[in-house]
Amino acid sequence: MTTPNTYQHTRIEGAVALVTGANRGLGRHFAQQLLERGAARVYAAARRPESVDLPGVVPLRLDVTDEDEVRAAATAAGDVTLLVNNAGVTHFTGLVTGDLAAVRAEMETNFWGTLAVVRAFAPVLAANGGGVILNVLSAQSWHASPGNNGYHAAKAAQWALTNGVRMELAEQGTLVTGLHLGAVDTDFSASYDGPKGDPAVTVRVALDGIEAGAAEVLADDWSAHVKKSLAEDPVRLHDEIRAGAI
Repeated sequence: MTTPNTYQHTRIEGAVALVTGANRGLGRHFAQQLLERGAARVYAAARRPESVDLPGVVPLRLDVTDEDEVRAAATAAGDVTLLVNNAGVTHFTGLVTGDLAAVRAEMETNFWGTLAVVRAFAPVLAANGGGVILNVLSAQSWHASPGNNGYHAAKAAQWALTNGVRMELAEQGTLVTGLHLGAVDTDFSASYDGPKGDPAVTVRVALDGIEAGAAEVLADDWSAHVKKSLAEDPVRLHDEIRAGAI
């Protein structure tokens, strides 16, 4: 499900893309499908670029929590027209009694890291005609989860960030798209034993949304269900989650 806006539609064919956290999981799927859709160049950014094993991409060192590396990446990839902020982390931490350092680390990567990359690449996108930013969010942007509320808080902040920079970058013609998804079958959710979606399908839906000029993409039924529940009593969704609906 996508929410359209007034931006012109974006062609991935011929675009120059950069994907953070592209060495594995959802990020690797993004890099692969961008190549398959005809992107002219795909920078596969990772903390350890030597771990990037996808033929055809340009490996790029990038730890989104390192300001020097963020600035260096924006300089090295000055032709980018499509930015995918995929890098993220979860430590499965509660807010009240969990390790506060772990909660801070989740916020540091998911919120502050995303913001640092957006700030560094916004002028690059402006110089290249506006372009697109896709922020990989989560259905947990909108709901709490037992034992994982540090991540929930960080993703909620990242969702707010996405809405804010969409407004701030509208004048330069940059489309900012938020992708919400439930669990998908990648290393990131390896410890989760519930139902998981196909990451290739999630990425396809996200890229279709970009090409349609969507401000928001709901990658699966769970994300659509959670968003709809926001207009209801939050306890109902919490009870549903505790009962094992996700």
